Amino acid sequence: MSVELHLPDLPEVPISLGPAPGASPRHEQAWSLRLREALATYLPLLLMALLALATWWLVKHTPGPVTPTPETALRRTPDYTMSGFVIERFDRSGQLRVRVEGQTLRHYPDTDRYEIDDARIRAIAPDGRATDARAVRALANGDLSELQLVGDAVVGSVDARGRPLRMRSDFLHAFLVAEQVRTDRPVIVNLGSDELQAAGMNYDHGKRLLQLQGPLRVRLQAAPDAGAPRPASARAGM
Repeated sequence: MSVELHLPDLPEVPISLGPAPGASPRHEQAWSLRLREALATYLPLLLMALLALATWWLVKHTPGPVTPTPETALRRTPDYTMSGFVIERFDRSGQLRVRVEGQTLRHYPDTDRYEIDDARIRAIAPDGRATDARAVRALANGDLSELQLVGDAVVGSVDARGRPLRMRSDFLHAFLVAEQVRTDRPVIVNLGSDELQAAGMNYDHGKRLLQLQGPLRVRLQAAPDAGAPRPASARAGM
């Protein structure tokens, strides 16, 4: 017995092994696609490289820390000195207010202060009252209104009652405009014919106030009509 198998007719499928003869290849479209893909792939890397290059350039050209200039060391040295000098200061009306003389003067520009050896100072108040001061060494500000007298310091004037006033100490701090004298060192004050010794002092001429820190030693001269020419001594503590 024989069996016959009949298959349906299959459709024909064209198979192309290459471009048809005479057809132009699509190279332009393929190149643009590859360029876009390359940009999409390498653009982040390119941006990172540019950022790293910019960071390196900034670090290289950023100025370093400022180094101290030689002027810092020079600030501790005087910018000028004078020997055998005299300095005078006048007010607006032309009246002499301060006269300073000494052996050597040194001016320091960083603080605008003077250092004076063998200083001798004379200050004249608006009422004409004169105050004289001297010391082995004096430190003064630029306008000579403040003096620090060091070594055998003496300040002499008159008090508000016209009595001679003299202050002696190893250190006296004088304010000529405010008419004040201070010290925290042992001091001897001669007021008229009386002598006071103290561990410190604060004198304010404008307030007519003399404050002494103890212990105190006071030597009072007896009044002429008391019939006692010899001085009396007293000690006090505060």
